[in-house]
Amino acid sequence: MFVGPFVIGLVVFVYIPIAWSIYLSFFDAYNTVTPTRFVGMGNYLDMLRDPAFRSSLLTFLAFAVFIVPTTFVLSLGAALLVARTKVMQSFFRSVFFLPTACSYVVASLIWKMSIFSGIRSGLANAALGVFGIDSIPWLSLADPPWYWLVIVTARLWLQIGFYMILFLAGIQRISPTLYEAAAIDGAEGWKVFRHITLPQLRATSTAVLLLLLINAFQAFDEFYNILSTFGTYPPYARPPLVYLYYTALGSGQDFGHGSAGAVILTLIIAIIAVVQGRFLRLGDRGE
Repeated sequence: MFVGPFVIGLVVFVYIPIAWSIYLSFFDAYNTVTPTRFVGMGNYLDMLRDPAFRSSLLTFLAFAVFIVPTTFVLSLGAALLVARTKVMQSFFRSVFFLPTACSYVVASLIWKMSIFSGIRSGLANAALGVFGIDSIPWLSLADPPWYWLVIVTARLWLQIGFYMILFLAGIQRISPTLYEAAAIDGAEGWKVFRHITLPQLRATSTAVLLLLLINAFQAFDEFYNILSTFGTYPPYARPPLVYLYYTALGSGQDFGHGSAGAVILTLIIAIIAVVQGRFLRLGDRGE
C-alpha cells in the first residue's frame, strides 16, 4: 500500500515514456507521438551521420574533460578542509552545500544577467574595469570562447557542495586507527593522503566520477538558459540534450530522430559507466 503509489508513478511517468521513446525511434514520427512509417534502424543511422549530432557529442566531451576532474579535485579538497576543521564544522559544511539548493535555471540567469552580462555594469566586467581592462562580451563571441568560462563556473558553483558531502561522508567512515598507526610510523601530509585517505575513498571516488560523467552528459539548463536569447540559440556549444531538444521539440517536432538520439546517448552513458566501473573495480568484494 505504501509503495504502490510510487511504483505507479514510476511506471506511468518514467518506464512507459522510456519504452515509448524506444518504440518511436524505429518509426517516422513528425509532429506527432503516434508512429506512422516503420524505418527500422534508419533514424539511428541518420543521427550517427548527422554532423550536428556528432558535434554535440564533441561539445559534451570538451565540457566533461574539464568539469569532471575539476569538480572531483575541488570537492575532495573542500571535504578534506571541512573534515580537518574543528570549529564550526557544521557551518562550513552548510556554506559549501547551500548552492546545491539553488535551481540551475536561476543560477544560469544570475550568471548571464548579473555576473557575465557583457556590459560595463556586469560584475565581471566591473572587476576588470578596476584594472583598466575593456569589457568582454562573454556570451557573444565564439572566438575566443569566453562562454565556456561562464558555463563551467556556474556548474562548479552549483555542484561542488553536493560531491563534497559525499566525500566527507567517506572520509568520516575511515577508521582513526589507520591515521594513528601512520603517525606512529612518522608518515604525514601527502603520504597519509596517498596511502590511506585516497585508497579508502576508492568506492566513493568511483561513484562520484560516475555521477559527474552522467551529469555532464545531461547538461542542459545552463547551456540553454545562458546561451539562448529571445527564443534562438547560437550554433556553437550545443550539448546532446540541447540538440535533441531542438530536434524533437523544435519547429519540425521530429520525435523519431529525437528518440533515436536519446537512445544512442543512453547507450553511450551505459557503456562508459560499465567500462569505468570495471576499470575502477567498482563492486569488487570488500567494496
